[in-house]
Amino acid sequence: MTIAPLLDLIWPRACEVCGKAAGQAGKYLCWDCLSALPLIHPPFCTLCGDPVDGEITRDYICSLCVDRKPAFDHARSALRFKGGIKDVLHRFKYSNATHMAADLATLLSACVRTHYNRECFDAVSFVPLHPVKERSRTYNQARLLAGHLAGIMGLPLAGGCLSRIRQTGTQTRLNMKARMKNVAEAFRADCPEWIEGKNFLLVDDVMTTGATVAEISREMKSAGAGRVCVVTVARG
Repeated sequence: MTIAPLLDLIWPRACEVCGKAAGQAGKYLCWDCLSALPLIHPPFCTLCGDPVDGEITRDYICSLCVDRKPAFDHARSALRFKGGIKDVLHRFKYSNATHMAADLATLLSACVRTHYNRECFDAVSFVPLHPVKERSRTYNQARLLAGHLAGIMGLPLAGGCLSRIRQTGTQTRLNMKARMKNVAEAFRADCPEWIEGKNFLLVDDVMTTGATVAEISREMKSAGAGRVCVVTVARG
């Protein structure tokens, strides 16, 4: 028997979205808020997973992927980056709300089961932070997510095969071209002999244009990776 149910009786967990009692032992999202999450459903881009409003009855590739095919094989996200989950992810990333990692990894796991075959992957990787930024923040939110997801999937966490070798400014207000330039050659494959021939699931919290994960995928494939597929909690 775990101690979580007893602790929840003494200090009930509050839902991170609505503030009411979470209701599930060890969880920080209540059933009502879970059921209201903005899940991504088809149609979406076959390559990058960007959702499309309206009805499309055939395979669809978005204009960004047509203009420049990304280095990753596929990317999928569990949720749209809006509503309460947007605030949750912001606190998780910037305000030390690391207790949310397990709940968010469960959403990632559901996304992987929906869109990918678990047997396709040899390891789980993540978007690295520059050491200066990681020391300042004290943690890497993508690594936390990847660690939980690797545990759920029973796969190794590729914790030392990638590094960010150049500090990059925020991508928030940049267009696609500027984002690509911002992250160009910002990452390095540190263990190419371990990467070579393996298929990776690359994890991040939010994907917007995909410039960062595309650049990482390019570097991993240059080091000999087979397939690199991306999964994120949300799509901006």
